[in-house]
Amino acid sequence: MTESKNKSAFQEVLAELKRGVEEMLLEEELLERLASNRPLRIKVGFDPTAPDLHLGHTVIINKMRQFQELGHEVVFLIGDFTGMIGDPSGKNVTRPPLTTEEIESNAATYKAQVFRILDPDKTQVEFNSKWCSELGAEGIIRLASRHTVARMLERDDFSKRYKSGQPIAIHEFLYPLMQGYDSVALKTDVEMGGTDQKFNLLVGRELQKQYGQPSQVVITLPLLEGLDGVQKMSKSLGNIVGITDAPDDMFGKLMSISDDLMWRYFELLSFKSLPEIEKLRESVASGANPRDVKFELAREIVDRFHAPGDGKKAEQRFVERFSQGSVPDDLEEKALLSDGDGLGIASAIKQAGLASSTSEAIRLIKQGAVRFAGERLEDPKTVLATGTKGVLQVGKRRIAKVRID
Repeated sequence: MTESKNKSAFQEVLAELKRGVEEMLLEEELLERLASNRPLRIKVGFDPTAPDLHLGHTVIINKMRQFQELGHEVVFLIGDFTGMIGDPSGKNVTRPPLTTEEIESNAATYKAQVFRILDPDKTQVEFNSKWCSELGAEGIIRLASRHTVARMLERDDFSKRYKSGQPIAIHEFLYPLMQGYDSVALKTDVEMGGTDQKFNLLVGRELQKQYGQPSQVVITLPLLEGLDGVQKMSKSLGNIVGITDAPDDMFGKLMSISDDLMWRYFELLSFKSLPEIEKLRESVASGANPRDVKFELAREIVDRFHAPGDGKKAEQRFVERFSQGSVPDDLEEKALLSDGDGLGIASAIKQAGLASSTSEAIRLIKQGAVRFAGERLEDPKTVLATGTKGVLQVGKRRIAKVRID
């Protein structure tokens, strides 16, 4: 009866922990561990391959912070050993391993950034080389004997590559095993990862059982959509909000998302409670301007990664610059190089840093998102004559004062 009451008391905690979660395996096991009234060990592994964090990465770091605030032990695991293997999750080609120097440099950058969210005094930072290096050849072979090739090929990405005749290197099979062994070494209670990590997380759960440990609870979190609202946030897709972006850039990018995507960002990124977010939804449904609600989101995110009050200042500059159609006085003129006969508008946009490629620039022109000297340009073949000066604008937030040389 006492155990039942204890579990019941933690139902509310469990409900909050489930916020934004894609899958929890197994929910009942987590409830039992929460009711045990001991600090749980929560592990999230990061391979230091892309050390510049964006808001997509923070979905899981926010969840770590939530566990931290509930009094649990959070382990930020930097996979310096597994980083030398290269995580094949979601990849259709073999990924080149990182060098030791790259790993050390990227790991230092990671630590500096995650402590903008996590409490450094309550965060245990570990490197998996600490125990993986000690395994040696014999230990790794013994570990490999605990899994089968058939089981590995159950993984979607491996299966597709195998069926299409694309090579799979032997060392790639080691990655899920080494990640799983991390859970054994740390005696993890809960491991979290993106939905693309589910297979690896379940390997950890299985290995713990084989090593005589209680199996970890597995929590997967969704991959946050980027600014386009379609594809996952990714640096290579140019749809990210970096956590080191300047306040004005961060604010402007967040204001560019669709009204529908705004609610997704509130759910996964905001520290507001679910009832608070529901009140905001109701206010919009009753006629409030979604833009004003988006202002709240943008202010919160900017304040989190910069300083309290920076969000409000960025909002004021945003309103001045875009809502009132003014161009900042301190906007520096950029010299764009022509071939002597002028410069194509798509190339001008790329040179000015307003698009990552000419193909992206052409797409933006066709969408009617480009203006030069206040005039909308819709023909990608437009050429700006040498000597031309003016303000080049892409959408509402990307702007540059340019001169064609």
